[in-house]
Amino acid sequence: MKETVVKEPQGKAPKAEGSEVVLPQLGFFGMIRWAWRQLTSMRTALFLLLMLAVAAVPGSLFPQRSSAPSEVTQYLKDNPGSGPVMDWFKLFDVYSSPWFAAIYLLLFTSLIGCVFPRAKIHWKAMRSAPPRTPKRLSRLAEYGTVTVPAGSGVDASVAVKDAAAILKSRGYRVDVRDLETERPSVGAEIGFLKEVGNLVFHTAMIGVLAAVAFSGLFGYSGQRVLVEGETFVNTLSSYDTFTPGANFGDTKLSPYSATLDKLAVKYDRSTVAHYGQPLDFNATVTVKDGVDGKAETRTLKVNDPLSVGGTNLYLVGNGYAPVVTITDGEGKVTFQGPVITIPTDGAYTSLVVIKAPDAKPKQLGFVGFFLPTAMVGDDGVSYGSDPDPMNPQLNLNAYTGDLGLDNGVPRNVYTLDTSKMTEINSRNLDAGGIVLAPGQTAKLPDNNGSISFDGIKRFAALDIRHDPAQVYVLVFAVLALLGLIGSLFLNRRRVWVRTGNHPDGRTMVEFGLLARGEDHRLAGEYEAINKALHSKWLVPMDDAEQNDEQTSQTTADSASGATPATKDQ
Repeated sequence: MKETVVKEPQGKAPKAEGSEVVLPQLGFFGMIRWAWRQLTSMRTALFLLLMLAVAAVPGSLFPQRSSAPSEVTQYLKDNPGSGPVMDWFKLFDVYSSPWFAAIYLLLFTSLIGCVFPRAKIHWKAMRSAPPRTPKRLSRLAEYGTVTVPAGSGVDASVAVKDAAAILKSRGYRVDVRDLETERPSVGAEIGFLKEVGNLVFHTAMIGVLAAVAFSGLFGYSGQRVLVEGETFVNTLSSYDTFTPGANFGDTKLSPYSATLDKLAVKYDRSTVAHYGQPLDFNATVTVKDGVDGKAETRTLKVNDPLSVGGTNLYLVGNGYAPVVTITDGEGKVTFQGPVITIPTDGAYTSLVVIKAPDAKPKQLGFVGFFLPTAMVGDDGVSYGSDPDPMNPQLNLNAYTGDLGLDNGVPRNVYTLDTSKMTEINSRNLDAGGIVLAPGQTAKLPDNNGSISFDGIKRFAALDIRHDPAQVYVLVFAVLALLGLIGSLFLNRRRVWVRTGNHPDGRTMVEFGLLARGEDHRLAGEYEAINKALHSKWLVPMDDAEQNDEQTSQTTADSASGATPATKDQ
């Protein structure tokens, strides 16, 4: 079968009929341009934002090595099969993992690629004149006409200038064109702030990402439990736990100190339903900003941080710290001072763990609970009844043996490993448990020494954070909110007005409105412009227009629940 050839213009090779169209190859740079356009699309930015939220989920499901290394070690020990695989995927180091950083950087790049080209296009649009006047205004979403009677002194050129003045007074950017012709017109546009708000929102999101990244690089956080009378000095050794930023250095710690003078707690004593519940926590702190700084007494409250040395000190917890003295079997004091307890209920029933690794001939350990206000139940067991220390009591079981602190394995200070220890005091033994009130001393059996309950102090749990970009995050977040409000509630509209002189002397005016996007308030804008044009030229609105306006007003009143007024009213 003979192939039919289609004639092509001169200078082009003939193409066989029915053959496939061969598209030009993109090439290396073409692929780069295509990839960049895909990355900088708004759809990709939203997808990356969703991916970032999903990628952050493992950080809250699994312990993180930066904040809880001991828990990660224990998790790997308890899960020898899946633990190493999860560790290879950086699930214990989510926020410093390469895949999380890749998503973060791609989102950052995508937003920048979205915003700057759109800002350039919008800047040109703001400087350019409104679009040309359509030939048929009647095809627009809202269309109306005004007829100015003959002899009113308003011709086509005057009418178009009046219309331009009216639109300008309503905030439109106007452009009068074809003024010397028979059909002059005016084009007007409003709502550029909608796109400005959109750009501000996305630019602010870039600012938030940059500020968060900056804080992650140069910020740090830590925790410290401070007993009344103790002093915290802003050095690494003073922190109980410390989480540094990626670019943290010891020299970035500002020299300052904070001494907890007193922790006051106010409880509800006036109502039955909430009796004993805490109302307020106040920590009186003496701070010195700098090595030679002046001592200042300041107050630290919950949700009211104290700023010193470029850091914020937050009061996140409190409790009791019984002061004890432990003497070993050789008569030497092996431990003396306050013991941090862990509150477990509203009555501040608190867990107590005390370790005396220097005791001789064997190490000593104690575990039990502290009661601020002790009551004895029918079974003879003490329980806490009030958070205030009206009848404090220390209940302990004593152990002797190996605390497990000499093998180099980290141990939790709030737990006692009794696997290599012998119980010497408890309710199940003939020696009984240790029950102490302030000022009392209990001797341990088998010449293992004694323990004394010397008094009570309170402690405050502090969260210490250095966030160098905190103010910038707030500023950008507010800007993002304002930009979002503007992009949602402002509308982009265009209005065109065309005028002309009728042979009988009348001036014919037609106008149309068009919205860019969905605008449920466009009909209301049409009514306002229509009424303004009639009022300007003292032209009464015909019955149909008045009925339409009254119907629109009645519909609006009905939607808002208003009652139409009557003559008597």
